[in-house]
Parts: sequence; structure tokens; C-alpha cells
Amino acid sequence: MSDWVLRRTAARVVVLDQHGHVLLLQARDPADASKGQWWEIPGGGMEPGESSSEAARRELYEETGIRDAEIGPCVWTQHARFTFAGWRFDQHEHVHVAWTDRIDLTTLRPGGLEAFEAMAFGANRWWGLDDLLGCDDAVLPRRLREFLPDLVAGRLPDAPIDITHVDPELPF
Repeated sequence: MSDWVLRRTAARVVVLDQHGHVLLLQARDPADASKGQWWEIPGGGMEPGESSSEAARRELYEETGIRDAEIGPCVWTQHARFTFAGWRFDQHEHVHVAWTDRIDLTTLRPGGLEAFEAMAFGANRWWGLDDLLGCDDAVLPRRLREFLPDLVAGRLPDAPIDITHVDPELPF
């Protein structure tokens, strides 16, 4: 693993369909099979001059192929530290909510995955809130289950909520 740490700002997006289901991507770390698999919301690093909503839209397209989503406000923020593909990341995330009609995920093709993302991502799935709350699959953000019910119910915060999860096992 590299000693170098990539510090960046990122945008993520909680995508909801008209039935209140959330879109999650199944992922794994291609450089560390011991981490197992998890489900995550789309997102990634912001480009210079890009707003968080623009980055959320771009990342949604790059990772899922979805173009027709209404990107809403930033509802959550978090400071995430993690390793992926042998690299350490220290990033500040802006998490937006977005809405789209239910899309048949078998027809979607990502619009521009990086090499490690292509190796990392597996299935996409629309999760019903009860199904997600009732399973013990790992999810990112880690506090997704805690804060998702309000979004599904249409209760958006007046200002972004910090959902940072502190992980004492990370070395930096």
C-alpha cells in the first residue's frame, strides 16, 4: 500500500425512484479481497471548477449510465478516510439526493468507469427501504440506513447533515 494520501473533495448521490427505492452499486476492492463486498451510492472525486451537483450528475452517469435524474440539494456531508486499490483516500463528501423513474438496470451501461472502478463494481440494485433496513450487507455511507428513511419519506434537511462515521481502525 502506498504511504501517499489522496486528499480530495467528492460528490455522491442517493438516487430514489418513484416508489422510494434507492439505487446501490455492489462493489469490492480489487486490491484487497479480504474486505468482501458492499453496496454503495454512486459518486467520486470532483473535478476543478465543478460544483458538487455537477459532479454528482457526472458520477451518476459514469458509474451507472443514468442521464435523466433530477439532482436535488446536498443533504449530507461526510469526511471519509479509506483505502481502495492500494491507495489511501482522505475526502470530504457532498451527498446529494436525486430522483428518477424506475430504470431497468439490465439496460444501463456505465458511461465512463476508471480501470479500478470497472474491476470493483458488480451488480446494481434497486433496494426497498424495508429490504435494506432488514439485511446486514455492508453499505456505504456507513450511516446510510440511519438517515435514508427521512429522504424516502420526502423529509429533506434544511442544511446538510454531517453523517461522518469515525472508524478507529484506520491508521490515518
